[in-house]
Amino acid sequence: MDTSQYLELFIDETKEHLQTLNEHILELEKDPENADTINEIFRAAHTLKGMSGTMGFTRMQRLTHDMENVFQEIRNENMKANAKLVDILFRGLDALESYLDVISSSGNEGTEDNEDIINDLNAMVAEGTGGGSGNASATSETKKEDAPKEAAGKKDKFADIPVSEYEIVAMDNAKAEGQNVLGITVYLQETCILKAARAFLVFKSVENKGELIKSVPDTEKIEDEEFEFDFSWILATKESKETIKKLIMNVSEIADVAIDDFKYTSNASSSQESAQPSAASVEKAESKEPSKKAPSASKGKVASRSVRVDIDKLDVLMNLVSELIIAKNALVSVTSTTGEGSVDVSGNQIFYENIEYLERVTTNLHESVMKVRMVPIESVVNRFPRMIRDLNRKLDKKMELYMSGEDTELDRTVIDELGDPLMHLLRNSADHGLESNEERVRLGKPEIGSIFLDAYQDGNNVTIEVRDDGGGIDTEKVKNKAIEKGTITAQQAETMTDKDFIDLLFRPSFSTADKISDVSGRGVGLDVVKTKIESLGGSIEAKTVRGEGSTFIIQLPLTLAIIQALMVEVGTEKYAIPLGNITTIEDVMPDEIRLVQSKEVIHLRGNVIPIIRMNEVLEMQNYEKSSESESEIVVVVKKGDQRVGLVVDKLLGQQETVIKSLGHHITNAKLFSGATILGDGEVALILDTNTLI
Repeated sequence: MDTSQYLELFIDETKEHLQTLNEHILELEKDPENADTINEIFRAAHTLKGMSGTMGFTRMQRLTHDMENVFQEIRNENMKANAKLVDILFRGLDALESYLDVISSSGNEGTEDNEDIINDLNAMVAEGTGGGSGNASATSETKKEDAPKEAAGKKDKFADIPVSEYEIVAMDNAKAEGQNVLGITVYLQETCILKAARAFLVFKSVENKGELIKSVPDTEKIEDEEFEFDFSWILATKESKETIKKLIMNVSEIADVAIDDFKYTSNASSSQESAQPSAASVEKAESKEPSKKAPSASKGKVASRSVRVDIDKLDVLMNLVSELIIAKNALVSVTSTTGEGSVDVSGNQIFYENIEYLERVTTNLHESVMKVRMVPIESVVNRFPRMIRDLNRKLDKKMELYMSGEDTELDRTVIDELGDPLMHLLRNSADHGLESNEERVRLGKPEIGSIFLDAYQDGNNVTIEVRDDGGGIDTEKVKNKAIEKGTITAQQAETMTDKDFIDLLFRPSFSTADKISDVSGRGVGLDVVKTKIESLGGSIEAKTVRGEGSTFIIQLPLTLAIIQALMVEVGTEKYAIPLGNITTIEDVMPDEIRLVQSKEVIHLRGNVIPIIRMNEVLEMQNYEKSSESESEIVVVVKKGDQRVGLVVDKLLGQQETVIKSLGHHITNAKLFSGATILGDGEVALILDTNTLI
């Protein structure tokens, strides 16, 4: 069977099952008696084994089979989960993830057998159950225990299958062609969860070897799992009983197979007319094949309400929506301007109504596509509890991770890039932030340190906070390290605030670590985190209280494709400022602008806000103010708690803008996050206000 078409689906579902196993094994370590957790683990491992076996990944199947044996013994209360067993299980999960990485890149599972993990798993089973050695005995014991009670009594249930006249004719015809008519009863293990799937695999194993004449229960009931742990067939085949039995027993979770010649009263002397139903019976038998049968409409079952969609297809859809918005803006522009190229539609009410309708539709379409692309942040953060557990052991520090807001959603393109920065911050908190167990006790703190990961939506942005209750950032140590490295001078240090020192941590190649470790730092500081977050259109800042802990606050836009922006004019050029970064717009008279340390500032509602003249930042040649007003238009933008005012010449209004990449040819583009196409076809650059603060 060609399984290559299912490879992507296998990879996606395996990732989900591995994450489920990670989460539930962590829970099992804390509560070894929780039956629900044990059952969930067994189900995930069992499904993973079946999937890998069906895809032909035998090494992966073998490892999951041995892990499943461990979960089965825990489930049967023959052994309990302890720290040693959990460590081995996590090694097994890491090995499975390695298999998956190889499969994702090459399409095969590689050559690593992970014999050490398999041996350790089997040793734990032997130790826990008090007997047996190796995987074979554990498997055989499982099969003996799992064999259905019915198997101890009458095994050949097929002997009682009632047959109709036309089924007798079909069997006579098969015998006339030299085929064997076999009765088969297949017994599944009682631990089998997906009975219908297992029955389907049994059918697939023999479908090319003969013809199914009758099934009890019928194939529809088997597919709907309306049967116990056995089912019976009448099969016409040219193969021997031994061959058919061997094929069926090769399918996993088969406890036993009863097979023999099916005995019935022959109808060979019947008239030719009575033989006519034979063709009908053949068609009927074929139509009952599980792989070809359509679901029964009479069952009233609700179909799945979700589908898996490749992210590339969503990108194409988003691009088409973007082009539609550009076309809509062009229509609005050409009807709202006068002069050459404009269209006179004054008095045409129907045209204006349709333009308004088009605007509503494109806005709703954009929102719908965005919702499809939104993914809960849970898909990134759900692997961190396991990471903190491993750091607990590695650093010999007791710590707990508390998470909230896992259902907060972000665009898929942002989610894909968010994992590494968050992991770096959590490792930083575990390594640098939290004190040692002894130090915490000496300071009167709880021995177990706490790390918090909180996510929540804030307007058009998502805020993620990583905080700890450790010792906080030692600004004096940062200052001394910065002077030692030559990052700042001693004279500069005298005028710097604590916040200025904390901001030094985000400088390239700056680290306060006394020695480089593989846990955090690595000699590169937090600049990699800042660079990645800002490349996503976000911002990051740090706050600390000495002795109480530190907080890193990340703000990210909900989307990177289409934004609401304020269009402004500086000189004769147009620029877009994302609305999510703007706090207020002020009209400021020249005499309200003051100089502080040679920098222009304004006093706004109790706050001193520095101002930046955009014509100077943009280095405009032959600049002439496009507005005749004496007052200055100041757009106040934010980055965390910081505020700065941008002086522009004219406000052009709010517009839905499509962000287009500047490409790789423009090297000095730090001021801009992209460009957008205006309604008249003109290109306007989108200002990245984070770089100005």
